[in-house]
Amino acid sequence: MNQVMFQQSTFHAMLPDSGLLEYFRNSGDRFVEEFAVLQLAINAILVSEKHISHKAIILWLVKALETTDDVVMADVIRQTLEIVVSYTMDDI
Repeated sequence: MNQVMFQQSTFHAMLPDSGLLEYFRNSGDRFVEEFAVLQLAINAILVSEKHISHKAIILWLVKALETTDDVVMADVIRQTLEIVVSYTMDDI
């Protein structure tokens, strides 16, 4: 749990808003796997685009979901995608 809390604080500055981080922070150990997938997404986006946005995270997660053959991993990715989408404001 302490490692997850430390990792969350390092990603705080990278996320487009704090609502998503607060959701993971308040969930305790419930979404550890989903947070790990979010970390993978953020790292991959930083390497390729250098700019983190909800749109970039969603696109990365959709691509990961489409390319995985692992049913369990697909569930984790899908849950992560649902969480990110629920914290994404509609474009105005």
